[in-house]
Amino acid sequence: MSWQEEKEDVGKEIIRALYQKGMIKTWFRDNPHGWTLVSGIWSPLYIQLRPLSSYPELLRTVGSALGTLIKEECNEVNRIIGVATAGIPIATAVSLAANIPSCFTRKLENVRSLGDFNNFVKRYGEHSMIEGILENGDTVGMVDDLVTKFDSKVVALKQLEFELKIRGLRNVKCSDVIVVLDREQGAKEIAQEQGIELHSLIPFMSKGVTWLRDVFAEREYAVIVEYLRDYKRYQDPRVQEELMTIAIDARRYI
Repeated sequence: MSWQEEKEDVGKEIIRALYQKGMIKTWFRDNPHGWTLVSGIWSPLYIQLRPLSSYPELLRTVGSALGTLIKEECNEVNRIIGVATAGIPIATAVSLAANIPSCFTRKLENVRSLGDFNNFVKRYGEHSMIEGILENGDTVGMVDDLVTKFDSKVVALKQLEFELKIRGLRNVKCSDVIVVLDREQGAKEIAQEQGIELHSLIPFMSKGVTWLRDVFAEREYAVIVEYLRDYKRYQDPRVQEELMTIAIDARRYI
């Protein structure tokens, strides 16, 4: 079996487990009212992988799969950095599965963008932004749970850059970001612009939703696919009301 075939098999296994354990939520099954995201956009879908560490067998599977991914797709990486906070247990799982040393970024309160980071640094001083051992000549991979617009990864890369200057380290590079799930909302293109290659086990829009087709209800699947294709239609309160009614009615027959 080729790596790509193995990757698809484990991706299918993981995304179905994420749905079954409630880390991928839908309006149909979990919340008829849907969710208003941080961006202000209403969504019938909500992905939250932070509880992953509460499921050790699944976390072990994720760690093993990402460890193999690193060896197959970015084999120059000799050290990984977990992005705070969701990426930290995942990086630890990868480290244990693949015997790759790991570090992690410190959580920076209220820092969500490069502009926030630059303002933060002015008052932060020369405190550590990366915990763990880094050495001259390291090739580092950033590890996280998922990626949407790449903003948090830009901040993490800046934290690494800042830390290298403080420690006086040289010839350390990071050209790979490794995540469990890519929402495929432009992060790959932004990463490429910065000379970074984005790797994921689950490309959500192009493959992940299809992998869930046989576990979704028919209506659930149709709405999620259409929403990912054109989210603007679903910002109409009348459409949201209709979906809420569908979900509530479906529950009456369960």
